[in-house]
Amino acid sequence: MLAFAARRLIVSVGLVWAVASLVFLVIHLIPGDPAELLLSQGGIAPDPAAVEELRDRLGLNLPLWTQYLDYMGGLLRGDFGLALQDEHPIVDEIALRLPRTLELVGAAGLIALVFGVPLGVAAALRAGGMLDRLLTAGAGLALSVPVFVLGTLTVLVLAQHLRLVPAGGYVPFARDPGRHILLLLMPAGTIAVGLGAVVFRVMRASVLEVLERDHVRAAQARGVSPAGIIRRHVLRNALTPVVTVVALHLGSLLGGTVLVEFVFNWPGLSGYLVRSVESRDYPEVMGIVLVISALFVLLNFLVDLLYAVIDPRVRHG
Repeated sequence: MLAFAARRLIVSVGLVWAVASLVFLVIHLIPGDPAELLLSQGGIAPDPAAVEELRDRLGLNLPLWTQYLDYMGGLLRGDFGLALQDEHPIVDEIALRLPRTLELVGAAGLIALVFGVPLGVAAALRAGGMLDRLLTAGAGLALSVPVFVLGTLTVLVLAQHLRLVPAGGYVPFARDPGRHILLLLMPAGTIAVGLGAVVFRVMRASVLEVLERDHVRAAQARGVSPAGIIRRHVLRNALTPVVTVVALHLGSLLGGTVLVEFVFNWPGLSGYLVRSVESRDYPEVMGIVLVISALFVLLNFLVDLLYAVIDPRVRHG
């Protein structure tokens, strides 16, 4: 197990380094001079001397390979540099916003699993029946509704018309735990609808496939109860593809919660990324993209370890 984890860890570190290098090169190939953009006011061309002075101060006149080495050295120290707009440490802003996005995505994943897994098992055990048809149709509908439409409808119905919950916003958990959870549930639930539908469909298909295996049929022939078969023989094997799907979707959601955070005014990392792109603040964009990519790699590393726990055969693959 330790050897398997070490191999996966080496691969993960290599992927993070490759992503950091790629992000650096892509950002520096984008047309436009950041110093000139920062000094431009109302479309008036800035003073060339001021542009040159700012380029020197930001290190933009250094050779590309020197900038790359400085960038990678900063990353090893946990330093993402300073923002171009106000020269505040980027790592501080990321450290403030990242937990909010992780909390939002984590809550959405938990809700999706709590509802998607048991409903998928129930539908598979009654394949072709009325319950299976209703649940499958509901999952198809959930997947067809865009997240921003669902979020807007949630705000209009629950917040504006029924006034059951606030329309959006953010309150730190330490200040008001109850209101924090209340404000979290709507955006997390909005994300969880589509993710839960995916979990349901994968779980249903996986359970149906496992039920056809020989060892399950043998257990049925021995008179093992249906509950015992599901608990001992089906769930362990059927959860493997569900883990993959959830991990991949959670990784994509880390950078794809822009619309949800905007609709519900949730101050997470995605909104910070949009603001940085609009202002052409390259160091901020590089830091945010790298953090999101590193988290995606970390999720896949943890999934590999979970695979090895669920199915020991994976360790020798």
